[in-house]
Amino acid sequence: MATALSTWTDGYWWSNDGLRLHYRDDAGSSERPPILCLPALTRNARDFETVAARLAPERRVLVVDLRGRGESAYTSDAITYVPLIYVQDIERLLEDLGIDRFVAFGTSLGGIVTILFAATGRARLAGALLNDVGPNIETRGQDRIRGYVGRQRAYSTWLHAARRIAQSNAEVFPDYDLTDWLAMAKRLYRLPPNGRIVPDYDQKIAEPFRLPAGEAGSDLWPALDTLASVPTLVVRGKLSDLLATATVELMLGRLFAGTSVTVPRVGHAPVLDEPVASAAIDALLACVV
Repeated sequence: MATALSTWTDGYWWSNDGLRLHYRDDAGSSERPPILCLPALTRNARDFETVAARLAPERRVLVVDLRGRGESAYTSDAITYVPLIYVQDIERLLEDLGIDRFVAFGTSLGGIVTILFAATGRARLAGALLNDVGPNIETRGQDRIRGYVGRQRAYSTWLHAARRIAQSNAEVFPDYDLTDWLAMAKRLYRLPPNGRIVPDYDQKIAEPFRLPAGEAGSDLWPALDTLASVPTLVVRGKLSDLLATATVELMLGRLFAGTSVTVPRVGHAPVLDEPVASAAIDALLACVV
């Protein structure tokens, strides 16, 4: 796995309900539409470090911490940890930064936010990457995520945290070694003043997710149709338990400007620095003007 260079600057914006939210800004070329990266349910801006480091010389890359994650504020009302509110937060960020068009990279939940954004702001999307997610979410994968999200555990060392992640994700990344698991632990966890390493998100994000509607909370197929003419890349991990091959085929039947790539020996979700993913990303961006 490539090592990312710390070239970003930190930025902040305010949500409509008064939360201070955080993003990273890798300021590359301003001549092309910037890339906006949206992390998965329990992830944060660190999840896109290698992607941003590779692409930033040619494009501006923004990576957000969704509310309740990373350096973004936690909310007192857990019901706002839902995709439609995340869409509103992103709309506010784009307005504050004066961004008219952009390319969205969305992993899992971030991909759902991208699809929902397209329903009202398609004209602003110059391109989209949907990483291991689609309108149909497989029950097995959803149940697996429900089994761990919001179940707080603390660790005394980074090695303990890494070994725990390895135990629960061995089938997702079968080729990872201890160095990879340590790197993942430092993306997913934080070290607060009490010295106990914990997940870097508000445990209450699990409350809406565990409702019967699940992660999306709405029928995403009509929203996906609004991406029909937008250059869109669907990335699927070969071992994914969340996005089925049949769903990808249905998506490509609706996305007239869509392509797909399968990342071998990876489950949910690809990191996007895998060689086949990197090549597909470059092909997508070549279509974006």
